Order: sequence, then C-alpha cells, then structure tokens
Amino acid sequence: MKGGAAETERIVAEYIAKNIPLQAGDKILVGLSGGADSVALTLILHKLGYSVCAANCNFSLRGEEAVRDSEFARSTAEKIGIPFVSVKFDTLGYASRNKVSIEMACRELRYDWFEKERTANGCSYIAVAHHRDDSVETMMINLIRGTGISGLTGIAPVNGYVIRPLLGISRADILSYLAISGFGYVTDSTNADTVYVRNKIRNRILPLMQEINPSVGGALERTAENLREAEVLYRYAVRHAISEIVHVEAGNVFISLETLKAWPAARTLLYEILKPYGFLSSQTDDILSGIGGASGLKYYSPTHRLVRDRKYFIVSPVVSSAEQTAEKDKTVPLSEVLHMEYVDTPSEFEIPKSKKTACFDAALLPQPLALRHWREGDRFVPFGMKGQQKLSDYFNNRKFSVLQKESALLLTAGEEIVWIVGERQSDKYKITPDTTRIVKFSIKDT
Repeated sequence: MKGGAAETERIVAEYIAKNIPLQAGDKILVGLSGGADSVALTLILHKLGYSVCAANCNFSLRGEEAVRDSEFARSTAEKIGIPFVSVKFDTLGYASRNKVSIEMACRELRYDWFEKERTANGCSYIAVAHHRDDSVETMMINLIRGTGISGLTGIAPVNGYVIRPLLGISRADILSYLAISGFGYVTDSTNADTVYVRNKIRNRILPLMQEINPSVGGALERTAENLREAEVLYRYAVRHAISEIVHVEAGNVFISLETLKAWPAARTLLYEILKPYGFLSSQTDDILSGIGGASGLKYYSPTHRLVRDRKYFIVSPVVSSAEQTAEKDKTVPLSEVLHMEYVDTPSEFEIPKSKKTACFDAALLPQPLALRHWREGDRFVPFGMKGQQKLSDYFNNRKFSVLQKESALLLTAGEEIVWIVGERQSDKYKITPDTTRIVKFSIKDT
C-alpha cells in the first residue's frame, strides 16, 4: 500500500465512518491475541483517538506457545500505553461438558468473556481483527459448501456489539503497516495447518487464484459489496412477499398456498418463510411438493410442525406425542366453558337459533357430563339424522382446518357425544313434544 502508515490509518478511518457507528472518544475493547492482525487493529484504533482496552484469551490448547502469545500481547499493550486484561480457559473441559467442537468452544468462551469485559470496562464495542482477506475466505468457504446470497457477502462490519474495522484493508497492508510502525507480532503455528478448511483456502486456493488475477482479493471484495447491496433489495422484496403470503393467528402461521404459487421463486420464498421456524433448505422441495398433495400432510423441524391444510400451510409449535395424547384425553371443566340452566316450562320456551347454545331433553341426557377434545374414531348422531357419522367425516364435510379439528371441544356423556360445542348437537337427546324439562348450555364469553 502506498502512502505509509498514515495512509493505512486514513483508509481504516474512512471504512469506520462509512460502515461502523463509532463516535470520537468511544471506548473500545479490542481482542489482542498478539498476532499481526490484532496488533495492527489495536495500534490503529489508538492512533485514531479511540479509548482502547486490550483483552487477551489463552485457550490452554498450545502449551508454552499460548503463554508466550499472552505475554507478548501484554507487553504490546504496555508499549502502546493502554489497559490490558487477560483470561485463561479450560477449553477442552468446556467442549466436553457442552458437547461442542473445540472451534465452537473457543468462539463461545471468547465472545462471552469479551461481552463481560465490555460491560465491566464501560466499552461501547468489541473490536476484532478480521480483515479483507478473512472476508474473502469466508465468502469462498460458503461458496464451496453451498449458500444463498447472504453467504456470498463476506463478513459483516457490525454484529451487535462486535465490530470489524479492518475489513477495508488486506493482510499485506497490515504487515506493511506494522513494519513501518516498528511493531512486531507473534505467529500461531496452527495458521499453517491445512487440516483446517480456512487455511487450505488461504494457503493453497487463493494463491492459485492470484496467479490468474493478482488483484483477486480486491475483485472478490467488490463482488461481495455488490452482493450486499443486492441482498438489501432481496430482503426488501422478500418482506413484501411475505406480507402478502403469510398471516398469523393465535401463534399459528398461515401460509396461503394460492398466493405463494402466484409469486415467482416460490421455493426461495417458502425457505425464507420457514427458516425462522427451524426448517432446513433440504426440506423445502418436499414441502413445496405438498401443495398438490392431500390435506393433513405433516413436516417437522426441531421446534415446529407444518401441516398442509386445504388453503394453507400451517406452522405451529411442536407438541410431543405424549402431550398430544394427554391433551386429547384431558377433560375440561364444564364451568370454564359453558353455562348450564334448566327450563321447567318447555311449552313457553323458544329454542335459541344461535350456535353458541344447545338445548336437550333433560330426562334423556345421561350423567355425568364432561368436555374433551376429539379422538380418532369418535362418532355421533348429527341433529336431524338417524345414523351415526364419524366425527372425522363430519369435520371434512364441513371443511374444518386441521387446527379447527384439534381445538374442537365435545360435550360428552360417557362415550356418547352430546354436542360439538359451537357447531352441532346430537339427535339422540333432542327436545320433543313429550319433553317436560329442558337443559340449556351456553358458551361463556371469553
């Protein structure tokens, strides 16, 4: 990079002004490992006038080398003239207890501790030393593994309290800056280990790409920037589409099949709709094929269930099979749902026409009465008919949704269904000219 240390600091300052909401004089906790990137980050932020506190993590994975790095980070902070805090982790124990990889354990331990120190030291942000090459490597990793547009936009400059001020410069720029500034650094021996995917890309793939285009790093970063702008438009279009396709009722998500099919790229839209509920992209094709299938088809994520209804995909929180059985077998106190009263003058009584009420011949109605949800195999004699009908057939004929079936309450006497509450009563207990006493049930207002 031409222009020396001052030019590097200017580029970083411009990147911060454009991408990171830092204010002059903000206090920043900087992750200082002792490597070139973190030393440059710490020094540049200090030179730009920010109040900097350096934080170092020893993950107890590299023996004496890790101790050396921590001591070097401490001496670097002293040389710059800034506060220094450090911590030593039992990373292997943490990974074992939490059943996570070593890489994930390092990440969780580091960022959890950084956040505690940020708060304790009154810092506005946590700065980490990812640079342009790291962003390009992330883009390449995602491309190799398979990704959507967001995976090709590289590393974000801001993620909550975490900021990355060096994304506008390269590793070569950083090494040049340190050489000019007279600051040394330590090297993590694992950086050359090609067992790690990132190191394979850094040490093998990118050098080959640079043979074709020496400026490949800058070219890929410009591509990522273009894609970041495209993603903004993409997210805007997705939000607009979802507002037309989806509505939410009582915690359940209804996805209109007709509207979804009318939109272009229905598969992509369905994936974006379902992603927050834990469904995988690999499930999207199967679910989308269910548009032409029968009602009742079900698909599951770890946290949610999707059911194909007549006009909708319905997404709702998962209820375990044991909970479903318990819910169906559970009786509901009559007094919570229904008001019951007796009429001893049938000749003077006018039967209400509202579905919220049901009247029966009190002498015919067995006791005790109970409320419960429907079960597979339930039958009853609908009012006005003589023969029994499966409740499932009744629901289907009435075009009940899956959720309506599951939430339907039944007034029962033993195994006999007296009333599908709010819907239809049984013919077996109807009022006749011989009725001498009427029992009336009314749904209570909630």
